[in-house]
Amino acid sequence: MDYQVILKDLKNKVYHPIYFLCGEEAYYIDLIADYIEKNVLDANEKEFNQTILYGKETDMLTIISEAKRYPMMANHNVVIIKEAQNLEKELDLLEQYLNQPTPSTILVFCFKYKGLDGRKAISKKIKAKAVVLETKKLYDNQIPDWITNFLKDKGYSINPKACALLSEFLGNDLSKLANEIEKLTINVPEGTTITPEHVEQNVGISKDFNIFELTKTIGSLNVYKTNEIVHYFAKNEKEHPIQVVISTLYGFFTKILIYHYTADKSNKNIASQLGINPFFVGEYQTAAKNYPIKKAVKVIEYLREYDLKSKGVDNSSTSSGELMKEMVFKIMH
Repeated sequence: MDYQVILKDLKNKVYHPIYFLCGEEAYYIDLIADYIEKNVLDANEKEFNQTILYGKETDMLTIISEAKRYPMMANHNVVIIKEAQNLEKELDLLEQYLNQPTPSTILVFCFKYKGLDGRKAISKKIKAKAVVLETKKLYDNQIPDWITNFLKDKGYSINPKACALLSEFLGNDLSKLANEIEKLTINVPEGTTITPEHVEQNVGISKDFNIFELTKTIGSLNVYKTNEIVHYFAKNEKEHPIQVVISTLYGFFTKILIYHYTADKSNKNIASQLGINPFFVGEYQTAAKNYPIKKAVKVIEYLREYDLKSKGVDNSSTSSGELMKEMVFKIMH
């Protein structure tokens, strides 16, 4: 079931006896479990009718015993099992309870970082008898839309550059993204359009010295600004490791090659082919003019060469910072 459907039902007080929340993306699992923990019972009811157990510290028989209890002076008995993936070997013991769950109990399994093994009979039983959420990690190119929608739900908008900064630096860990965006919105009035300045001030990402700006300045052959950024990166190697720089530049120049080989170069089609916001198409148009196919291919060769050097191949003493400077010089000259 989709997490939005589950949340909508919960907000409408439509409850089910068993929830099995599983998958690679922990954010949605926590979102639903936290909502149940905070909202199904009031403060007085929770004392006797809400139990939080951890998979590392409990067993399935204890869980079933808790689930069979009837509520005291409340409509529901809530039992939430966090880290339930540690009980994977005991799932078969749940079969009998699945056949006859206690109607007044809301039993929630938070089975993180993996899905149900579809080959097992108990997995099929769980899917038939429980409300099951199976989450997947979002791809990197899906993150900007997620950020935009997350902020929209909170009454904010965000410009493409600020969105790119957040997605580039925070990656596809939705829990981390949500946490940083929550901190940002505390300091910015509702209705605001989030800009790179807001991101820099509240999240700690420099709007001028970041990997996004580096690809832009390399693509536009802005040698002075590129050198500024690379020297900044070299002084802050922990925050800007060469492997991340190489990986990002590899993706950037791969997109330049895709641009060259795309027949329909309309903004809409290029944005679609490259998987980017149309706002950034101009940067790739400029980069493609400065890096024709032969040169772009050569850059990718350099990136592979310096990836090996950064791992010690044919390099015994040169620091990552110096390798980065040398690599970028070759790319641009």
